[in-house]
Amino acid sequence: MEKKTAGGLAGRSGIGQAAVRMLKALLCAYVVTGIMLLLLTVLLYKAGLSEENVNAGIILTYVISTFAGGFVIGKLTGVKRFLWGLLAGILYFALLLLISLGVYHSLQGEAGNLLTTFLLCAGGGMLGGMVS
Repeated sequence: MEKKTAGGLAGRSGIGQAAVRMLKALLCAYVVTGIMLLLLTVLLYKAGLSEENVNAGIILTYVISTFAGGFVIGKLTGVKRFLWGLLAGILYFALLLLISLGVYHSLQGEAGNLLTTFLLCAGGGMLGGMVS
């Protein structure tokens, strides 16, 4: 049985449970990402979207995906939901960055774009946690 405290989950099993909950939230966020990118691809193919529309779609994908992840982690933890959502958004961005480094062997884009993406991911996750 899990013991909750005002600061979150207590004990070793609490840390393991928190990690499992975070993995569930990140999995949800990446499933939403996949679905939205598939939809964006279909729209690009069928409607011939412009580069600006594709960029807006990617930004919307980041925000909606991290919102979904933040919402899930907020529902699963029940305490300090906005902080858990913020952490989910930050971890989503970190995984996105690691995947990009693995594929391209360098950082794609400028530092300003990376900062903007980080803020969108962190903010989307935090908003999802607050709404949960």
